[in-house]
Amino acid sequence: MSVISRLGIVLAVIGLAYIVYLDITIRNRFEGQRWPIPAHVYTRPLELYQGLRLSRQRFIEELQELGYRRVEHARQQGSYAMEHDVIRVVARPFVFWDGTRPELPFAVQFRGGKVARLTHDGEPVDLVRLEPRLFGSVSSMDHEDRTLVRLDQVPQKLIHALLTVEDRDFYRHVGIDPRGLARALWANLSAGRVVQGGSTLTQQLVKNFYLTAERTLVRKLNEMIMAVLLEIHYEKTEILEAYLNEVYLGQAGGRAIHGFGLGSLFYFGRPLTELDLPEIALLVSLVRGPSFYNPHRHPERSRERRDLVLDKMAELGFIDRRTRQRATTAPLGVSSDAVQSALAYPAYLGFVRQQLRQDYREQDLRSEGLRIFTTLDPDVQQAAEAALRRRVTAIERARKLAAGTLEAAAVVVRSDSGEVAAMVGARRSRFAGFNRALEARRPVGSLIKPAVYLAALQQPHRYTLATLLEDAPLRVKQAGSPVWAPQNYDRRFHGQVLLIEALAQSYNVSTASLGMAVGVDNVIAVIRQLGISRRLQAFPSLLLGAVELTPIEVAQMYLTFASGGFRTPLRSIRSVLSQDQQPLARYPLSVEQVIEPGPMALLNHGLQEVVRSGTAQVLRGRFPDGIRVSGKTGTTDDYRDSWFAGYAGGYLTVVWLGRDDNEPVGLSGASGAMLVWADIMRRLDLHSEEFPLPLDVELVAVDQGTGRLADTHCEDVIELPFIVGSAPTERAPCASPQSNDAGGGKLRSWLKRLFRN
Repeated sequence: MSVISRLGIVLAVIGLAYIVYLDITIRNRFEGQRWPIPAHVYTRPLELYQGLRLSRQRFIEELQELGYRRVEHARQQGSYAMEHDVIRVVARPFVFWDGTRPELPFAVQFRGGKVARLTHDGEPVDLVRLEPRLFGSVSSMDHEDRTLVRLDQVPQKLIHALLTVEDRDFYRHVGIDPRGLARALWANLSAGRVVQGGSTLTQQLVKNFYLTAERTLVRKLNEMIMAVLLEIHYEKTEILEAYLNEVYLGQAGGRAIHGFGLGSLFYFGRPLTELDLPEIALLVSLVRGPSFYNPHRHPERSRERRDLVLDKMAELGFIDRRTRQRATTAPLGVSSDAVQSALAYPAYLGFVRQQLRQDYREQDLRSEGLRIFTTLDPDVQQAAEAALRRRVTAIERARKLAAGTLEAAAVVVRSDSGEVAAMVGARRSRFAGFNRALEARRPVGSLIKPAVYLAALQQPHRYTLATLLEDAPLRVKQAGSPVWAPQNYDRRFHGQVLLIEALAQSYNVSTASLGMAVGVDNVIAVIRQLGISRRLQAFPSLLLGAVELTPIEVAQMYLTFASGGFRTPLRSIRSVLSQDQQPLARYPLSVEQVIEPGPMALLNHGLQEVVRSGTAQVLRGRFPDGIRVSGKTGTTDDYRDSWFAGYAGGYLTVVWLGRDDNEPVGLSGASGAMLVWADIMRRLDLHSEEFPLPLDVELVAVDQGTGRLADTHCEDVIELPFIVGSAPTERAPCASPQSNDAGGGKLRSWLKRLFRN
């Protein structure tokens, strides 16, 4: 045997071995888990019921944001029709955490800004849910995202359009198409440039699925061999279905949009089955170049390519010329809301990821196709973003601060459940980056003071809201440290002041004196009761806020105040479903009473006084009657940080303003963060609340100057709650010495009835 023959045999063996290697590579990937499916994250669903405060216009906006189309008569899913004050909707089928909801036609009648009537087939129904919005994903390291579709879920027109422009002989070739290659070569030579590709769909799938994007002869040869092998092992339907889910269709920030299922949601905000012919043609046109034909950036270029797809479909008889004409005159129809939703809420998504890591492996989150239902309320989120952005810009202008230097963060929580409804991590809220709501540890200043007062009020035999505190020079010696001598922000001392006044006016010196008397360790114990787990140093300066916390930690602390002493862990997740729609985890409401009702009622009264007469009194009159506002301003040394934490009408909101470089911003809590807080809260659907006093608390009229019992002869009277047995017994000088009831029996009786009803 000649050397050439032997060499030929060796090369043949090597070639065969290489083909076997490629064959194994193809089958291992194609028959295993083809794609790491990201965990998809959803907002809260809008739940409709009779009496819900919701305007007709806001409901229409919600439908439009979900991609529902207005029609004359609503008969198909994803559509709605308007008839005077009634809106008829055909809701899409959806798998919720508590079961599957089929396609549902229903009607909503509005009256006076509320849902007046809710019906299905003419019969009243108690509750209807709209499907939630997909707003993010927890994806693999390559940041690919997709929503898998089966071949039978794909409109036939889309398959026709795809094969028309990408691979007309798909069902006839064996992975490579010599005629297609020759046709492409002739077209390119005739045009003097590349106008047509010769790759089959199978080759494109191989390139995207197995190979790199490099343009070399070796890669092209591998692509052709693997395409033939793929066709040998698998049916055309399997190859086509894989292609429909693999093809790259665009970019949403750091997420690569793959497959027509997610592409439909990304560009049109609707499922693939609801797209009409022009939209299908546009989606198919993106296959050739998602960036080059991006309909948002290059609408004319995109329209031209779409119309070419329609022309080719008409040439091959898939559509008639009249249909082609109508389709080419249609607008592009892409939804900016859909794109914004895909890029939205990075700060909130960071909080979801943080909570998920407590229960799931990162690998599962990135590859198992979980469906995560969150507590994010898009209306509240948008309100928080808009209010924060506008007010921060206005503050910069008013204070003559360099544009863009003032940063911000906000957290909005439903105070009855601990559900985080919104989170803003930066003034440019739609850009992923440093999440200040979760990660920015900043000194909290006076926000810590309520813990000092609560520690005192838990000792009713020593302290009440009427206890006189000394607001006078204070010097505390510390081993190994300089003498600590706190000052008030107005650089004045105020002598003897009521405890409630010291809290309302945020006096530093009297607060520090109280904290030293109660004990720093006892104050730290209360802070831990309130939900702060971070290690704290027992320095006297802690009493005035020399504690670094994040806005989310402050929200956890103040949620315990807002809920009347019940500690409820903040949560962003309602439920998690597996890829096969099985519930994996529920996140039920968890509540633990950590503060007794009496002291908590007294502290909440004091935090309301902050708004009535204290550092936040600018808020008086900004909210409707019946909305009781409680809150606390926070300002740090040299005006570096501006804080406000407050609650009203069912919501707790925490706002921080400052600079990332920690330079002073010249803003107190009242002149900065509180204004943002007010703008956010005024945009929310607040409801009036009742605050009945606990049974062991009574209201007593006292003289504001002395803290002693007052009667109708006194001019400066304040009604304060006291734990029974702790009210003052001495009468104020202004009280009548003949009075046997210096507290005013009729007044106390009336106040008790008012607060207990």
